[in-house]
Amino acid sequence: MSKLAVGIIGYGYWGPNLVRNFSASPLTEVVAIYDANPARLEPLRRTHGHLKLVNSIEEFLALRLQAVAIATPVATHAALAERCLEAGLHVVVEKPLAATTVEAQKLVELAARKGRVLMVDHTYLFSNAVRRIKELVDSGELGDLYYVDSVRINLGLFRHDVNVVWDLAPHDLSIVDHVLGGQARSISAWGCAHAQAGIEDTAYVNLDYGDHLLANFHVNWLSPVKVRQMIFAGARKSLIFNELNTTEPIKVYDHGIELGQASEEERHKLLISYRSGDIWSPHIEPGEPLQAMVTHFVECIRGKKTPLSDGQLGLRLVRMLEAATRSIRAQGGRVVLGGGTGSPRAMRPEQFAPTRAGRAAG
Repeated sequence: MSKLAVGIIGYGYWGPNLVRNFSASPLTEVVAIYDANPARLEPLRRTHGHLKLVNSIEEFLALRLQAVAIATPVATHAALAERCLEAGLHVVVEKPLAATTVEAQKLVELAARKGRVLMVDHTYLFSNAVRRIKELVDSGELGDLYYVDSVRINLGLFRHDVNVVWDLAPHDLSIVDHVLGGQARSISAWGCAHAQAGIEDTAYVNLDYGDHLLANFHVNWLSPVKVRQMIFAGARKSLIFNELNTTEPIKVYDHGIELGQASEEERHKLLISYRSGDIWSPHIEPGEPLQAMVTHFVECIRGKKTPLSDGQLGLRLVRMLEAATRSIRAQGGRVVLGGGTGSPRAMRPEQFAPTRAGRAAG
């Protein structure tokens, strides 16, 4: 079977990783690289002389390509992806899919109309660790989930086009969206800009999934230490995903609470006991998530399958990011996350209520 002819748009921070992985895959062949800045492509003329290196999108789209990977600033994603889809190409876009919900929705509709694969490079969804987390949650190993707590902080890299929420939060938002398999009801966010006016470098985001399930995210460009950790806390067990622990990225804790049974009238007598059991680390097969993403992209094109990180997931993430920004501007005001194409709307306090009186741990 012949290799898929791929073009790369953008050779800045993430572009070289895409070139390396698409070139290494036995399923794809990198044919061309487009970047509007000629200086970025100059070093490639000595090391990758067999590639077409162009500075014009018109020249790029005139080449015999079948698919394209886009790794450019967020504000340019929609326009570039639209041109590629209109040209009949399959498209994978670096996260997030677009800068607005309206742009993302337009891309989803265009891809469907053209019969082309539209995928977002939410790379973590293709990591073996995240796949194992989903297996454990889906199997009921953790029991009903109580909360998700995520911390993604470090010192830099400062962005000038988007704030820290748009930069870092998509990683963990996509993981939670994938693992939970359901959409949040509402979102609230707080943030501060210390280094650049109007661009938050520290933020906290809270998602309400209903049924007493909350997810919290802390993202930060100012932390003196680098932390990449997520906690999935369940009624039976809890799981900690530490991305920086390469030998044991996942640990499952048989620690928690057990609630004594009581009627509503006796609820004030409810007894809570603590459980402290074993800690174990499931084996995680090594593998490069980005290479797995490339393989999945090609398989979806050839098999006409829906990608794991398809345009709909990209749209949901953009809707959450847009709503988080609105909430920050409103000093943490809670915003409803609807499923339509319009902008998220503000939520009245009386609408934010638990859907169940409580849970019993089991």
